[in-house]
Amino acid sequence: MHTCSTRVGARRWRQLLAAAGLLAAAAAAAHDFKLGPLRIDHPYATAEAAGAGNASAYLRTLRNGGDRPDRLIGASTPAAQRVEIQRDGRAVDGIVLPPKSELRLRHDGPMRLLLIGLKAPLKDGERFAMTLRFERSGEREVMVWVQQPREVRRVVADPRH
Repeated sequence: MHTCSTRVGARRWRQLLAAAGLLAAAAAAAHDFKLGPLRIDHPYATAEAAGAGNASAYLRTLRNGGDRPDRLIGASTPAAQRVEIQRDGRAVDGIVLPPKSELRLRHDGPMRLLLIGLKAPLKDGERFAMTLRFERSGEREVMVWVQQPREVRRVVADPRH
């Protein structure tokens, strides 16, 4: 009887460890960050060739769930000398986040965070820290994943292109 209860206990322990592993994997895959009413979803940057000097970072979605507007007014990262907020290729002093709104700062859109003076080339699969500054909500450090956007992956994988 002792052997049977030991097997049941060991099985339960393995199940708990497996569940904990799944939770950790889900948390890592979520890749979103919160700052008060703001939610910053999936910060990412595109890999750059050696010697490029600059790179672009994006946010899949930036949500303001609050009742007051906010504004992204700056960013910094140890990976670059400075970060510039851009819209349509020109520097802007911020991006307005109306209340109850959602913005996309994606590689195929007009807005980006330009990383100027990279300290090292960005390589696919790496991560780096970046601090985002908001007018009302303050600062939040996020982890930026270096990756090729999905559309680019499809084109690269297709030999006809």
